[in-house]
Amino acid sequence: MFVVEIPTAAADIAPAPQSRRPARCRRARRLLVPYLYLAPALFLLVVWTYRPLVQAFELSTYSWNLLPTAPMKPVGTGNYERLVQLPAFWDSVERTGILIAGMLPFTVVLPVFIAFASRRVRGRTIYHAFIFVPFLVAPVAAAAVWRWLLHPGTGFVDRVLGSDRNWVYDAGTAHAVIIGITGWQLLGFAVLVVWAGSAGISGDYEEAAQVDGASPGQIRRWITLPLLSPTLLFLVLTTVLLSPTLTFPLIDSMTQGGPAQATTNIYYLLWDYAFHSFDAGLSAAAGVLLFAGFGVLAGILVWIAEKVAFHDD
Repeated sequence: MFVVEIPTAAADIAPAPQSRRPARCRRARRLLVPYLYLAPALFLLVVWTYRPLVQAFELSTYSWNLLPTAPMKPVGTGNYERLVQLPAFWDSVERTGILIAGMLPFTVVLPVFIAFASRRVRGRTIYHAFIFVPFLVAPVAAAAVWRWLLHPGTGFVDRVLGSDRNWVYDAGTAHAVIIGITGWQLLGFAVLVVWAGSAGISGDYEEAAQVDGASPGQIRRWITLPLLSPTLLFLVLTTVLLSPTLTFPLIDSMTQGGPAQATTNIYYLLWDYAFHSFDAGLSAAAGVLLFAGFGVLAGILVWIAEKVAFHDD
């Protein structure tokens, strides 16, 4: 006869293994993982943006001619005081404002008209691709072509208009030439942005408006444009912040800031202070003031965008 022993005490059964990792460590890992994914981008942002910004602010408090053997003399806020007393600085700020105002029709107004006009055109993708092509042209190459087209007497523009004007080296037209060429390059990009923004608007609004008897013009005015406001404000923001930077290659290739500083904006001026006048401190002071000024403008534009923009939620 066989006897089988059955364990009756709980102590005879081995306890299941349990995790001994504290809950606090698990919470810390959950909080740390997103920052580990962000770490490479944050590292590059610190190295290539914030570190040079701190160095530029530090350099703005010194007087230095960029020679490694020359001593750097601390001057405190002397460079800022000298900069705001220079008429050339305020003239360049005024030209920068004129440049931004002149670019807005190319980056906001015309793209809206072109995008609306091409909504029902067959093959609009090819049409938009052709408009986008100038954006892919290198600024230096575009400057060379446009100098040939605008050559006095023998250029294509003068032959068509029947004039003998030196468009590039005339103080009355040089700034308009820079604005026109930059706008020609950015127009296609802005058209694609507006077209993408309008494509993201639900067609239910237009259908409901048509049922209520609204005309196409009323639909564009009271439905499409308000819903495009985030896109248009984005284009305004990029125009304000990037236009002076994008004109630098054209100015350096075509006019070198002339004639009579007619095309010298704030970006070209700070470059001129550093590499023509060899005044690194004054150039750094201009860069710091430029950063602060455009930072304030960006903050105001973002605040306006949050207040007046309509979102298709």
